[in-house]
Amino acid sequence: MERRNFIKNIMAVSAVAVTVPNSLLAEETEKAKVSKAPAVKGPNDMPLADAIKAITDGKEVKESDKIKLTVPEIAENGAVVPVKVEVESPMTEEDYVKSIHILNTKNSNSRCADIMLTPANGKAYFSTRVKLAETQEIVTIVELSDGTFMKAGKSIKVTIGGCG
Repeated sequence: MERRNFIKNIMAVSAVAVTVPNSLLAEETEKAKVSKAPAVKGPNDMPLADAIKAITDGKEVKESDKIKLTVPEIAENGAVVPVKVEVESPMTEEDYVKSIHILNTKNSNSRCADIMLTPANGKAYFSTRVKLAETQEIVTIVELSDGTFMKAGKSIKVTIGGCG
């Protein structure tokens, strides 16, 4: 008889343990629906225009065909979008690519990657994968050793968003 009572008590406690959190969760869900407070932004959230200003310090950025930006036209999964950037540059002590910045146009944080280079790299090339929340454009900004900036961009259609 003790074993039967023990099992009854365990089942009763289990039933209470399952229903109490579910009812609390339902209350929290209803509170969240009622509250339309804006989403909290992180410290790195920065729109594209602000990111470009931070990178270039307000200097002019020119379109350039010296930048070869390779991205897929359609990304099946926005969580892993391949991006390759190659810049035509001699990579000598006098003339080299100082940095490559990869940005997006619609995520809350537009900065994807910042790559610093020296002539010792030998080639101005970088490859990575980025997360994209939706269909948007990838922009790369390149800083040269003489302090000038150039950019290139391509649009990517995202079928499944990767940010959330």
